Amino acid sequence: MTAVSREPYDVAALVDVAVRVFLDRGYDRASMGDVARAAGLGKSSLYHHVAGKEELLEHALRRALDGLFASLEEPASTQGPPSARLGVVIRRTVEIMCERPAEVALLLRVRGNTEIERWAMQRRREFDRVVTALVEEAIAAGELRNDLHPALVTRLVFGMSNSVVEWYRPHGRTRPEQIVEAVTAIVFDGLRATERGERR
Repeated sequence: MTAVSREPYDVAALVDVAVRVFLDRGYDRASMGDVARAAGLGKSSLYHHVAGKEELLEHALRRALDGLFASLEEPASTQGPPSARLGVVIRRTVEIMCERPAEVALLLRVRGNTEIERWAMQRRREFDRVVTALVEEAIAAGELRNDLHPALVTRLVFGMSNSVVEWYRPHGRTRPEQIVEAVTAIVFDGLRATERGERR
Protein backbone atom coordinates (compact mmCIF):
# COMPACT_ATOMS: atom_id res chain seq x y z
CA MET A 1 0.00 0.00 0.00
CA THR A 2 1.58 3.25 -1.07
CA ALA A 3 0.85 6.71 0.21
CA VAL A 4 -1.50 8.83 -1.83
CA SER A 5 -0.65 12.36 -2.88
CA ARG A 6 -4.00 14.02 -2.25
CA GLU A 7 -3.61 17.10 -0.04
CA PRO A 8 -4.87 18.72 2.02
CA TYR A 9 -6.73 15.88 3.71
CA ASP A 10 -10.31 16.09 4.85
CA VAL A 11 -12.58 13.39 6.26
CA ALA A 12 -13.83 12.34 2.81
CA ALA A 13 -10.30 11.88 1.51
CA LEU A 14 -9.30 9.90 4.58
CA VAL A 15 -12.32 7.66 4.18
CA ASP A 16 -11.19 6.94 0.61
CA VAL A 17 -7.84 5.80 1.97
CA ALA A 18 -9.37 3.85 4.86
CA VAL A 19 -11.68 1.91 2.55
CA ARG A 20 -8.69 0.70 0.54
CA VAL A 21 -6.83 -0.26 3.70
CA PHE A 22 -9.83 -2.08 5.19
CA LEU A 23 -10.38 -4.05 1.99
CA ASP A 24 -6.68 -4.86 1.67
CA ARG A 25 -5.99 -5.89 5.27
CA GLY A 26 -9.46 -6.65 6.58
CA TYR A 27 -11.16 -4.25 8.98
CA ASP A 28 -10.33 -6.23 12.12
CA ARG A 29 -6.62 -6.42 11.27
CA ALA A 30 -6.25 -2.86 10.01
CA SER A 31 -5.08 -0.17 12.41
CA MET A 32 -5.14 3.60 12.45
CA GLY A 33 -1.41 3.39 11.91
CA ASP A 34 -2.02 1.50 8.67
CA VAL A 35 -4.43 4.19 7.51
CA ALA A 36 -2.01 6.96 8.49
CA ARG A 37 0.85 5.33 6.57
CA ALA A 38 -1.33 4.81 3.50
CA ALA A 39 -2.34 8.47 3.68
CA GLY A 40 1.22 9.65 4.18
CA LEU A 41 0.28 11.27 7.49
CA GLY A 42 1.41 10.98 11.05
CA LYS A 43 -0.95 9.02 13.27
CA SER A 44 -1.60 12.08 15.44
CA SER A 45 -2.64 14.06 12.35
CA LEU A 46 -5.25 11.42 11.59
CA TYR A 47 -6.88 11.92 14.98
CA HIS A 48 -7.38 15.60 14.20
CA HIS A 49 -9.99 14.48 11.65
CA VAL A 50 -11.62 11.36 13.15
CA ALA A 51 -11.93 9.68 16.53
CA GLY A 52 -10.82 6.26 15.33
CA LYS A 53 -11.15 3.57 12.70
CA GLU A 54 -14.75 2.79 13.62
CA GLU A 55 -15.72 6.32 12.62
CA LEU A 56 -13.94 5.82 9.29
CA LEU A 57 -15.83 2.56 8.82
CA GLU A 58 -19.14 4.26 9.58
CA HIS A 59 -18.50 6.99 7.02
CA ALA A 60 -17.65 4.35 4.40
CA LEU A 61 -20.68 2.19 5.12
CA ARG A 62 -23.00 5.20 5.06
CA ARG A 63 -21.80 6.02 1.57
CA ALA A 64 -23.06 2.65 0.37
CA LEU A 65 -26.21 2.46 2.46
CA ASP A 66 -27.32 6.05 1.82
CA GLY A 67 -27.13 5.42 -1.92
CA LEU A 68 -29.08 2.18 -1.70
CA PHE A 69 -31.85 3.62 0.46
CA ALA A 70 -32.06 6.77 -1.64
CA SER A 71 -32.87 4.55 -4.61
CA LEU A 72 -35.99 3.34 -2.82
CA GLU A 73 -37.30 6.90 -2.55
CA GLU A 74 -36.89 7.96 -6.17
CA PRO A 75 -40.21 8.68 -7.91
CA ALA A 76 -39.73 5.80 -10.36
CA SER A 77 -39.25 3.44 -7.41
CA THR A 78 -42.46 4.49 -5.70
CA GLN A 79 -44.89 4.99 -8.58
CA GLY A 80 -46.22 2.65 -11.23
CA PRO A 81 -46.61 -1.13 -11.54
CA PRO A 82 -44.65 -3.09 -8.92
CA SER A 83 -42.51 -4.98 -11.44
CA ALA A 84 -41.49 -1.68 -13.05
CA ARG A 85 -40.59 -0.28 -9.62
CA LEU A 86 -38.63 -3.43 -8.86
CA GLY A 87 -36.75 -2.99 -12.11
CA VAL A 88 -35.82 0.56 -11.16
CA VAL A 89 -34.53 -0.54 -7.75
CA ILE A 90 -32.45 -3.33 -9.26
CA ARG A 91 -31.01 -1.02 -11.90
CA ARG A 92 -30.16 1.68 -9.39
CA THR A 93 -28.61 -0.89 -7.04
CA VAL A 94 -26.28 -2.09 -9.79
CA GLU A 95 -25.45 1.50 -10.72
CA ILE A 96 -24.56 2.27 -7.09
CA MET A 97 -22.33 -0.80 -7.02
CA CYS A 98 -20.52 0.57 -10.06
CA GLU A 99 -20.32 4.06 -8.55
CA ARG A 100 -19.15 2.88 -5.12
CA PRO A 101 -17.67 -0.60 -5.63
CA ALA A 102 -15.19 -0.34 -2.76
CA GLU A 103 -17.72 0.91 -0.22
CA VAL A 104 -20.31 -1.69 -1.23
CA ALA A 105 -17.65 -4.43 -1.09
CA LEU A 106 -16.81 -3.30 2.43
CA LEU A 107 -20.51 -3.33 3.36
CA LEU A 108 -20.83 -6.90 2.12
CA ARG A 109 -17.85 -8.02 4.20
CA VAL A 110 -18.92 -6.76 7.62
CA ARG A 111 -19.60 -9.57 10.10
CA GLY A 112 -21.17 -7.83 13.07
CA ASN A 113 -18.11 -7.68 15.31
CA THR A 114 -18.68 -4.03 16.28
CA GLU A 115 -21.68 -1.81 16.94
CA ILE A 116 -21.27 -0.08 13.57
CA GLU A 117 -21.06 -3.40 11.75
CA ARG A 118 -24.21 -4.66 13.46
CA TRP A 119 -25.99 -1.43 12.53
CA ALA A 120 -24.91 -1.85 8.90
CA MET A 121 -26.07 -5.46 8.79
CA GLN A 122 -29.45 -4.42 10.18
CA ARG A 123 -29.76 -1.76 7.49
CA ARG A 124 -28.89 -4.34 4.83
CA ARG A 125 -31.65 -6.59 6.14
CA GLU A 126 -34.10 -3.66 6.06
CA PHE A 127 -33.20 -3.01 2.42
CA ASP A 128 -33.70 -6.68 1.57
CA ARG A 129 -37.11 -6.67 3.28
CA VAL A 130 -38.27 -3.69 1.25
CA VAL A 131 -37.20 -5.35 -1.99
CA THR A 132 -38.80 -8.66 -0.96
CA ALA A 133 -42.08 -6.84 -0.29
CA LEU A 134 -41.86 -5.35 -3.78
CA VAL A 135 -41.32 -8.82 -5.27
CA GLU A 136 -44.38 -10.07 -3.33
CA GLU A 137 -46.43 -7.16 -4.65
CA ALA A 138 -45.40 -7.88 -8.24
CA ILE A 139 -46.28 -11.56 -7.83
CA ALA A 140 -49.67 -10.68 -6.35
CA ALA A 141 -50.31 -8.39 -9.32
CA GLY A 142 -49.60 -11.26 -11.70
CA GLU A 143 -46.53 -9.53 -13.15
CA LEU A 144 -43.97 -12.09 -11.95
CA ARG A 145 -44.11 -15.87 -11.84
CA ASN A 146 -45.71 -17.24 -8.70
CA ASP A 147 -43.76 -20.45 -8.10
CA LEU A 148 -40.71 -18.87 -6.42
CA HIS A 149 -40.45 -17.63 -2.85
CA PRO A 150 -40.05 -13.82 -2.80
CA ALA A 151 -37.28 -13.84 -0.17
CA LEU A 152 -35.35 -16.43 -2.18
CA VAL A 153 -35.75 -14.31 -5.31
CA THR A 154 -34.32 -11.31 -3.48
CA ARG A 155 -31.35 -13.25 -2.14
CA LEU A 156 -30.52 -14.74 -5.53
CA VAL A 157 -30.88 -11.44 -7.38
CA PHE A 158 -28.57 -9.69 -4.94
CA GLY A 159 -26.23 -12.67 -4.84
CA MET A 160 -25.72 -12.20 -8.56
CA SER A 161 -25.55 -8.41 -8.58
CA ASN A 162 -23.34 -8.18 -5.48
CA SER A 163 -20.57 -9.98 -7.34
CA VAL A 164 -20.17 -6.86 -9.50
CA VAL A 165 -18.12 -5.13 -6.79
CA GLU A 166 -15.52 -7.91 -6.89
CA TRP A 167 -14.68 -7.68 -10.57
CA TYR A 168 -15.93 -4.35 -11.91
CA ARG A 169 -13.22 -1.83 -12.77
CA PRO A 170 -14.24 1.78 -13.56
CA HIS A 171 -11.76 2.02 -16.42
CA GLY A 172 -12.30 -1.49 -17.76
CA ARG A 173 -14.01 -2.54 -20.95
CA THR A 174 -17.37 -3.31 -19.38
CA ARG A 175 -19.44 -0.19 -18.80
CA PRO A 176 -22.01 0.23 -15.99
CA GLU A 177 -24.91 0.46 -18.46
CA GLN A 178 -23.91 -2.91 -19.94
CA ILE A 179 -23.92 -4.51 -16.50
CA VAL A 180 -27.29 -2.96 -15.66
CA GLU A 181 -28.78 -4.21 -18.92
CA ALA A 182 -27.42 -7.72 -18.42
CA VAL A 183 -28.59 -8.04 -14.82
CA THR A 184 -32.10 -6.77 -15.53
CA ALA A 185 -32.42 -8.99 -18.59
CA ILE A 186 -31.38 -12.09 -16.65
CA VAL A 187 -33.66 -11.26 -13.74
CA PHE A 188 -36.80 -10.33 -15.62
CA ASP A 189 -36.54 -12.85 -18.42
CA GLY A 190 -36.41 -15.48 -15.69
CA LEU A 191 -39.10 -13.99 -13.44
CA ARG A 192 -41.65 -12.60 -15.85
CA ALA A 193 -45.04 -14.30 -15.69
CA THR A 194 -46.98 -15.56 -18.69
CA GLU A 195 -49.99 -13.64 -19.94
CA ARG A 196 -52.12 -15.57 -17.45
CA GLY A 197 -49.85 -14.56 -14.59
CA GLU A 198 -48.73 -18.15 -14.06
CA ARG A 199 -45.29 -19.63 -13.95
CA ARG A 200 -43.47 -20.44 -17.17
